[in-house]
Amino acid sequence: MRFLRALFVFVGTIIGVGIFALPWATKEIGLLFTLLYFLILGILVILIHFLFAKVCCYTKEEKRFPGYVFMYLGKKWGNLSLFSTFFGLFGAQLAYLIVGGGFLYKLLEPFFGGRELYYMLGFFLLGGFLIFKGIKSVSLAEVLINIFFFALLLFLFIKTYNFINREFLSFSKFSFYPYGVILFSLWGSAIVPEVAEMLQKKEDLVKKVISLGVIFASLVYILFIVAVVGISGKETTQDALSGLSLVLGEKILWVGYLFGVITCFTSYLALGLTIKKIFWYDLKFNKNLSFLLATGIPLIFYFSGFKNFILVVSLCGAIAIGIEGFVHIFLYKKVVAQKFKQKINPLLYLLPIFLLTGVILQILLILT
Repeated sequence: MRFLRALFVFVGTIIGVGIFALPWATKEIGLLFTLLYFLILGILVILIHFLFAKVCCYTKEEKRFPGYVFMYLGKKWGNLSLFSTFFGLFGAQLAYLIVGGGFLYKLLEPFFGGRELYYMLGFFLLGGFLIFKGIKSVSLAEVLINIFFFALLLFLFIKTYNFINREFLSFSKFSFYPYGVILFSLWGSAIVPEVAEMLQKKEDLVKKVISLGVIFASLVYILFIVAVVGISGKETTQDALSGLSLVLGEKILWVGYLFGVITCFTSYLALGLTIKKIFWYDLKFNKNLSFLLATGIPLIFYFSGFKNFILVVSLCGAIAIGIEGFVHIFLYKKVVAQKFKQKINPLLYLLPIFLLTGVILQILLILT
């Protein structure tokens, strides 16, 4: 049961708001190149997560990513890790508030009325309560919610299968556009320390959760992409769901919005808990203050007018994850090579070049 909970927490963290940007990206390049991106970036993500898992399992102290970096690499690297971590996690939490609150509004407003703001605040308050309760309540919620989530996804796919037009999926044109979106959608290193804690730092089990989680999440994404792009084609919208109504009618959107709320909510829980523990474990803040900062800062950004979730996802994927992956590699080198006297595979040094190239190209693409 412990392994299952850890797997659901990991998968629930990975499968988040990024899923709704994937059909739009696939529309631009076609299914073939999308699958190629998933293969290459999936292997990259698993490898980097394995490196971090080894660091987590080798270290007795309970820390999160910035805490490990401060401990092993010093203040300069630690500050860089704090920047990438907070940029990425707060950006992701902000995206979950934007999209999750919006889906909840579209789901329930026909029945109860009210403004979208109220539904976003309801999303925020329920998530905050579970984050405050801690890992046991969150992990149990992940198991129950994800079982319902996967059943709903299967139902949605079965209902839409007969409407899929294979010609919409045969389009093929290479572009670097999906790099940041797909990397963002597969990344889950923030929750690796939680998984290690839940599995009592047994490295083989943690690695099994990582590999199974990334593979399973990729399959879920591909299933969702085929359903949405196969139906909507060039009419695929940025939120993925609105375009379905053009073919399937408004009723199917209710199921889609429910799917969206569950997807965003599970990741909001797990990442909120991780941010809280970064403040609490690594920066030595008071537990309650850590909770208030972890949940309150994204809300402040929301009320400050940052509500374009596509831009938020793209920037998080390009900048935060690229820098974080870069630091992970040198953290692993320091811990394993120097502390445990193990040899480093020379090919690992190609990964920082790959990640930094991805950061530069994605930023240039966003600016143009």
